[in-house]
Amino acid sequence: MVLAALAAPLLIAPAVAHATPPSGISAVTLAETEIPADLLPFVPKGVHVVVREITIAPGGTTGWHYHDGMLVGIVRQGTLTHPGSDCTPVTYPTGAIIREPAGEANTHIGRNLGTTPVILDVLYLIPLKAPLFEDAPAPPCAGTAR
Repeated sequence: MVLAALAAPLLIAPAVAHATPPSGISAVTLAETEIPADLLPFVPKGVHVVVREITIAPGGTTGWHYHDGMLVGIVRQGTLTHPGSDCTPVTYPTGAIIREPAGEANTHIGRNLGTTPVILDVLYLIPLKAPLFEDAPAPPCAGTAR
């Protein structure tokens, strides 16, 4: 997943939080389609469906972000450390299933604290016209760590 860091304007007060940049991450889109509104009764507003392979290098991070839609993934290789907005780390080893609910209240970061790349296979179910992710500032509990 390619994430863009937001530049902080020079005149913003220090109390303002900013998005955190990713590092050591790459993604390949394996499949992508759109289900139009009202085609299926369980997606009356339509949905953008994307399947991606995401690789996080050792020491890499996704940066803090959230999704406007739900996603489900599996850890194909490595161990993903995944703190949420309360900064409690959740660890997902190889073979674990990850489910991320939609919305800013579900801000999180993915980190590879191991020595081998983390490889994730992820299914995104995102509202039509929405980005795959939204950059978010680190929560106060994160301190200066990203």
